[in-house]
Amino acid sequence: MDRLGFTERRIRLLSGLREALDLLRTAGCLLVFLDGSFATSKPEPGDFDACWAMDGVDVELLDPVFLDFSNARARQKGRFGGEFFPAELPEGMSGKTFLEFFQTDKETGRAKGIVAIHLTKHA
Repeated sequence: MDRLGFTERRIRLLSGLREALDLLRTAGCLLVFLDGSFATSKPEPGDFDACWAMDGVDVELLDPVFLDFSNARARQKGRFGGEFFPAELPEGMSGKTFLEFFQTDKETGRAKGIVAIHLTKHA
């Protein structure tokens, strides 16, 4: 993760991402995928996009912000600096799961890489 924080803007985004990852881990999430310009070498990304694997997540322990998609996900963006989607749910326009959607270049339709973040269980 330190490789992603090489500008002040990126450090602020990384701080929000870390908070979100801790909350997801607490709910039992073990895998998050990072997409968008934050996952590239762009010095000043606007935000980040992420999706989280639902397997093993206890919805009772999940912070409600991760299921709040209202107002263009304003609560997520305000709190973390980016957006989070359940990986296995379909993205609205394409019908692909968010995990599949994130792995498709919007311009060319070709496959592209994303960053997988493996979370460890709390002791």
